[in-house]
This record gives sequence, C-alpha cells and structure tokens, in this order.
Amino acid sequence: ARPDRVRQELLQHELVVEELGGEVLDVEVSALKKTNLDKLEEAILLQAELLDLKANPNKPAVGTVLEASLDPGKGPVATVLVTGGTLHTGDSFICGLYAGRVRALQDERGRPVKEAGPSTPVQVLGFEGIPQAGDAFSVVADSVQAREIAQKRQRLDREAQNRRTSRAGVSLEEFFEKRTAGEVGVLRLIIKADQGGPAEALADALSQLSTSEVRVEVVHRGVGTIAGSDVLLAKASGAIVIGFQVRPDSNARASAAREHVDIRLYRIIYEAVEDVKAALEGMLKPEVKEVVLGEAEVRQIFKISGVGTIAGCFVKQGTIVRTAKVRVLRDSVEVHGGSLASLRRFKDDVKEVKDGLECGIGVENFNDLKVGDVIEAYRVDTVARSLEKAGPARGE
Repeated sequence: ARPDRVRQELLQHELVVEELGGEVLDVEVSALKKTNLDKLEEAILLQAELLDLKANPNKPAVGTVLEASLDPGKGPVATVLVTGGTLHTGDSFICGLYAGRVRALQDERGRPVKEAGPSTPVQVLGFEGIPQAGDAFSVVADSVQAREIAQKRQRLDREAQNRRTSRAGVSLEEFFEKRTAGEVGVLRLIIKADQGGPAEALADALSQLSTSEVRVEVVHRGVGTIAGSDVLLAKASGAIVIGFQVRPDSNARASAAREHVDIRLYRIIYEAVEDVKAALEGMLKPEVKEVVLGEAEVRQIFKISGVGTIAGCFVKQGTIVRTAKVRVLRDSVEVHGGSLASLRRFKDDVKEVKDGLECGIGVENFNDLKVGDVIEAYRVDTVARSLEKAGPARGE
C-alpha cells in the first residue's frame, strides 16, 4: 500500500486531504491488522457532528435502494439503506414503480430483524416488482395508497415509452451495415440483468464505447428475466436486448422471432463489451448459437435410493432429447446447467420425448429439483457469422 501516492492521485480530482492542507478527512486503516479502526470511527463521528447529520427515528421510514435482485426462493428482494424514520415488518411502502408490504426484514448476515432505524442497511422482502438501484423508498399510510401511486407511476412510464418513434428491430450486423452506409450513428441497447449492480456496470461499460462517429445509447436497464415487454420496447426504439445472467421467457423468445429483435445473452461483462465493440468496428467473430429444443415442467418429485432424484415432467413445448444439454430454471432464473442422467417413458429408456407427453427426467449431478421447475433442453451450434444475416451470439 502506498498512501502518499493515493493522496497525490486524489489531487487530480480536486480532493485535498487534511494532511496536505485540505478539508477532506483521511485515515490509514487495515482491516486485516485492525489498524486505526478506532480512529476511522472517531473521524466519521466527528464529520457527522460537524455536518449536523441527524435523523428522526420516530416517523415513517424513508430510504434508498442500494441493490435489487430476483431471488428464486424469496421473489423480488432489495437492500435498502434507511435514511430516516424506522422501518417495521408489515409496513406498506412505495419504491420507484412498485408498491409492496414488508413481509420480512433481514440484516447483512441474513438474520431476521423486526425493524431498521436510520443509517441501517436492511434486506426487504415484499416488493411487487424489482426496483432500480437508487430508487427512493417511502413508507405510506396503507397498501391502497401505495398501489394508487405505483399505478400512476407505471402509467406515466408506459406513456413515456409509447412516445418513442416506432422503428423496425435491428441486429448488431444490420447496425454495422447501416453505419457503413452512413445511415446510423446511434446503437440503442436494452439491458436486463439478475441484479441492479451488474446492470448499471454493464450500461456504464457499454456507454464508454461511444466515439465521435458512433454512440451507444442505453434505452432502458432493469432487473429480472427478459419479458415480452422488453422485446416490444426494443422494436419500438430500434434497440438490441442484452441479457446478463438472465434468459428470455418463452413469450419473449417467440415475440423476438416474430418482430426480428436481436437478443444476446452473456455471463461475463467483458464478453458483452467485446461483442458490441466488434459490431461498432465491423469485426464480428464466429459465434456459438444456442437452439432451444424443448421445455418440460416438473409436476412431481421421486426420491429413488441409489439413483437420486427423478422428476416427473410434462413436456410443454418442443422435444426433450436425451443427448441434449439442459438447464434447470426456477422462476425464470437458471439454478443449474448440465446434462441429462436419464430420460424415460414409463419404464423404458427413450432417446426423445415430444410435447404433450409425460416423462421421467434425471439431471446429472443435481438432486435439488422442485415442483414447478422448468427443464430446458438445448443444443449448441457453431455458426459462421456474416454481416448479411447472422443469429445472436449466445441466445435466440
């Protein structure tokens, strides 16, 4: 560690610490060696006293969303920093576009708590949707008032989206073709991620690719699975949908194919950045394309000694193929990926099961199957990407 170098680099951002004659407090600390942690606490308390930072705990809670995500078991969950008042279990609230009622509160270690006062970060369960990081959180008198406010905000948000000029869907390849013809200067993106932090980080990283000739514009970023509404927004705004650690539902896939909207799926941020950068530069690399073969819904679970967990399934669409790769989806979030250990119709091993039929499925190295899970079978094709016509890099 080189504290002096850090102080000099802060000067470049016009931040002058006290040691160099400025007003910004600084304390050299080590969490590993527990060095100067008491001095850090004293400095924070002193600064709070000088700035007269106070909060009234005896009023309805207000706060700010730090992070939000869709938990497979808990539903929409947000970490809220309470900035005033006290938040209690059972309080009705409004946050961004969504209303809710506090079903449970958990501290930073996942332990349940009954209330959270000022300056306390707490995980809140009970949202009707997934808020954005930075959304204001406010407790209201009752749930009816909260829903009325949420409905009004959602209506205004829809009207703002509908005011966008209708455009045809566009792919990264088509964008490059139009750019070389001098028709396009803006690449519009819709970003969906499993959590608010990665969505914001990806949006910032892609926005930094803008140059004097082309510009990346993030039309919308959100948390949760890619839905049909995201595809419709992409068509209306001429945007490309980018999913990070999330997948489109069946309605979104069908809508994207019908409206010719490009959906690209990623697990690593830099891969998304490199793909968009390659499109901007016209250097698209060969792609790997996933083709969804079929989906089966788990209807019943059987525990068989010496074999493991077998799921009694109903094939909703397509065909489940024994040799295909599979992923287990719970509330549209992938909880496991791998291969099939077994595929049976009654007592017979089969190579495939088509839609409308029942079957028994065993997933290799995964026994935590639950009723309601969706088992998605797919194959991976290597496709040579062309500028004239090419599919998505890691999606449908």
